[in-house]
Amino acid sequence: MASATRDPSEEGVEFIHEDDGSITARDLETGVASFGDTKAEALRMLAEALDLHEGDGEPVTEDDLEEWGLEDAEPGDEELPEFMR
Repeated sequence: MASATRDPSEEGVEFIHEDDGSITARDLETGVASFGDTKAEALRMLAEALDLHEGDGEPVTEDDLEEWGLEDAEPGDEELPEFMR
């Protein structure tokens, strides 16, 4: 089972040590999370996820959907594309 280290009275980042050895970093204010093999990598990925969350990312295009095999995906589809399995 995953374990978390945090003081609930503080703001910041919560680190969760996952069963598979990865580390999840979760921003306590937004709930946005990302993961990595180390705390440093998880923080870098979290920073990128927060940028995207705040609108600093690029919009997804039709070409992106085609490249990812999602061009025919509909909301609610349960089968994941190959790259997500």
